Amino acid sequence: MFDIGIGEIMILAVLGLLIFGPERLPKAAADAGRLARQLREMASGAKRDLADSAGLDMSETMDSVRSLGDLHPRKLVAGLFNDDEPDEVKPTKTASETGQAPRPVFDPDAT
Repeated sequence: MFDIGIGEIMILAVLGLLIFGPERLPKAAADAGRLARQLREMASGAKRDLADSAGLDMSETMDSVRSLGDLHPRKLVAGLFNDDEPDEVKPTKTASETGQAPRPVFDPDAT
């Protein structure tokens, strides 16, 4: 959810220690956690109430949103490259086996 590293957590801990002091810091952290949980519960309750009052089936809506993830350019390109792979790799004959002259690796007209 938040992109917070260990350095930012240490800075927040030091700031909390300086602001609240060592006696009140555990109580302030517990209060902050309780507030975050209550906010999360209120948000999910509001979303559920809105969906119920509008008569929406959120599972279908979420399934359609998840299916949009298949349209991500990286997945599309990966699908293009992965679908064309043959199941078995057949050995090819060398130029000496076919009796033909070896073909150049590059196209001399293109260079």
